[in-house]
Amino acid sequence: MTTKLYYNSAYITTWNTNIANTIEHDEDLFIILEETAFYPHGGGQPCDLGNINGIPVLDVFTEENVVLHKIEKLPDRTQEIITCTIDWQRRFDHMQQHSGQHLLSAIFRELLQANTISFHLGVEDVTIDIDQTALTKEQLQAVETEVNKQIYQNRSIQTYFVTNEQLKEIPLVKLPKVTENIRIVEIEGIEYNACGGTHVSRTGEIGLIKLFHAEKIKGATRIYFKCGYRALADYEATLHITDTLSKRFNTGKKDILDRFEKWEQEHKQLQSQLSELKEEHDMYLTKELLSNVDGSVLTHVFSNKSLKDMQKLAAKIATEYQLTILFATTAENKVILAHNGPHTFSCGAFFKEHLKAFNGKGGGSAHSAQAGFASSEQALQFYHFACQEIS
Repeated sequence: MTTKLYYNSAYITTWNTNIANTIEHDEDLFIILEETAFYPHGGGQPCDLGNINGIPVLDVFTEENVVLHKIEKLPDRTQEIITCTIDWQRRFDHMQQHSGQHLLSAIFRELLQANTISFHLGVEDVTIDIDQTALTKEQLQAVETEVNKQIYQNRSIQTYFVTNEQLKEIPLVKLPKVTENIRIVEIEGIEYNACGGTHVSRTGEIGLIKLFHAEKIKGATRIYFKCGYRALADYEATLHITDTLSKRFNTGKKDILDRFEKWEQEHKQLQSQLSELKEEHDMYLTKELLSNVDGSVLTHVFSNKSLKDMQKLAAKIATEYQLTILFATTAENKVILAHNGPHTFSCGAFFKEHLKAFNGKGGGSAHSAQAGFASSEQALQFYHFACQEIS
């Protein structure tokens, strides 16, 4: 059986050992080591990564209590001793997040009598689900303040195994599912919790805990948070954004929101003025287009109209003048077809039947359809084809 070094110390990063066995399955390669510090997936915590004799470790998991290391290729078996190295940045990140989760869950339980239902440690997000839904911003702020206060107390975090008899004397948060090899994580003066994960040795190493937001899910609340270096990286990213906005708006950081609100109001006014100008322009444009109508079909190619504006104009003309409208725009390589009901053909069916021949993609209803093309040439080819067909 493999000796699991991560239970002895979470700080082991390099060690020498022997290969106990190798497995090849469906073109995947796995190694079983006599001793391993690679933590496998489990308890909401992802596995460790690193290398074995310089060969990258791709995944680590347990199967029937055996720790399997998935690798890119098998190492040279002529070497009796191999060297294993943990990706320490990833390992310590997991230690910070997992220890932070234990402390955060304890404070939620102490302050709000809210119990943690589940824990997820992802590449980007770290979350806990708690069994309460009516949480206020003030309560969340109180939890964040208290959990960071406990971090600064720099309390010790110990891990150890206990027997079933010893377990009876420990005030656990909840009883473990396993009945043997029970491992306790004890945060001094805070809680005892059954857990097999990797943890820091003191709360000070968590660094800090920042709560980001909370959302309701199926009778519970999901809390998003980050600890330590993750929280610091998030702060640095946020600082970059505020610095950029401060320079862009030529204002101090504390005045960014006021400046943005003013910009938003100015933007709305400009949009309103632009809408009025577009309507006025479309009115004159409609008159010009109608002067060139041949029969009951109005066709035109625009060089600078967006699809949205083109659709709006087509719908207005089709409704007011009972015409079939065929428009194209080379600005976006789009074609639209519309009418308001008196015609027997379906716009959507016409596009469905013919678009493929022009490498176009789109569709629509009986009264209107739209399509996009990879180039203006293809869009115009379809446009001219449609002109002939519907005329």
